[in-house]
Amino acid sequence: MEGQLRELIPFLRDRNPQVRQIALSNLLGHTPKGSPHRNIFLAGLQGGGLQKPKETDIIRDLKLLCRDQLAVAHDAFRALVNLSDSPLLVPFLTEPLFLNFIVSYILNPDAVLADLASMLLSNLTASSAACAALLKLNISLIPGAFSSIPYYPTQSRAGTCSPPTPYPSGEACDVLALPLLIDAFVQGALVESLGENQPRQRRGELHFLSSVFANLSTSPNGRSFFLTPRHPDAVKAEGDLEYPLSKIVVFSEHKDTIRRGGVASAMKNCAFHAAAHEALLSPESAKVSVPPSTVVGPGIDILPYLLLPLAGPEELDLEEQERLPSALQFLPSTKTREPDNVLRLTHVETLLLLCTTRWGREYLRANGVYEVVRGAHANETVDKVSEHIERLVMLLKGDEKAEIEEVGSEDQNQEGGADSEDEDGKIEEI
Repeated sequence: MEGQLRELIPFLRDRNPQVRQIALSNLLGHTPKGSPHRNIFLAGLQGGGLQKPKETDIIRDLKLLCRDQLAVAHDAFRALVNLSDSPLLVPFLTEPLFLNFIVSYILNPDAVLADLASMLLSNLTASSAACAALLKLNISLIPGAFSSIPYYPTQSRAGTCSPPTPYPSGEACDVLALPLLIDAFVQGALVESLGENQPRQRRGELHFLSSVFANLSTSPNGRSFFLTPRHPDAVKAEGDLEYPLSKIVVFSEHKDTIRRGGVASAMKNCAFHAAAHEALLSPESAKVSVPPSTVVGPGIDILPYLLLPLAGPEELDLEEQERLPSALQFLPSTKTREPDNVLRLTHVETLLLLCTTRWGREYLRANGVYEVVRGAHANETVDKVSEHIERLVMLLKGDEKAEIEEVGSEDQNQEGGADSEDEDGKIEEI
């Protein structure tokens, strides 16, 4: 059987697209983890001794086929998504040319397979090397009014993503990729909210970019990006400075589990940076910097986005209502809590991390956190979540004791998704 599959590999380069499609469709079923003949894709990727690993023909072919016509490109992306859990493949999928293509393709609003490309990028960023490469990545784009965004990413050209006609005549420039990915992520959420007759900014919903942001925020450099104020217009470098994290926290109650889960993990990971607690919690009306930086931006106001998933329909007296952030006051009787227990736990862990600074504890006490988690605890059915809520209540209602240090040390062990139940860095297969 393996010999017959290997005989299909040369047909991935056939001039006839139907032949390429048939060959790839027969190989695709052997790409998921655990497939008995998966080794045909990974053999030869590991170097020996001083010899540097070399890219094999089949991996090079799959990367090229991502630019092919729809049916072929779809299966090529799916194959690479399934194979990208292997560390052997990461260096070849994060080399500058292909990484530039993936990101440029995601950024192009006309890209038909942008969601698959986002899934591939999510899997790749489970690797610290891929995160480091993406944090530094600049992409080439031509500014101007093309399609629904004010630029054209020049490296996005593919059979499923045709260039504009006429081709733009402006001069290309290099722009940091991550701010553009955040903007694309925000625009992707609008796809499902628009009616059938409404023009859509993007073909894809890009939910998996939230997992990319979660993976990036596990590193100090990644947290530094999300917690450093930048211009909202990444192309023109215009507008009042704002924290990149503030653009994504609004999706903590989005209906898609992947999107809100990645956002929850990114918030938790950023909370590990104690110097950022004031910026994370302060309202937008306050101008705050994250030491040692002196650059100020509007507060991220993260607390409502942590508490809303934990809040239920319980009625509070007027005095308790006034302590809550405005977004949580007088919630309707139909209000439901986050259904995923892993995400509930993540939000409670974030609140615990914010308690590791005196300023954070005092802010949480003054803004109704106890009132919300009291109701959450009464309705919680998962022991681990209940235990973490009880620790949080001890910090909020107890005296200032050495238990604060205990919280910091225990939660530090869970940074970056080390908890077996955490979704951070999870490799997706399709």
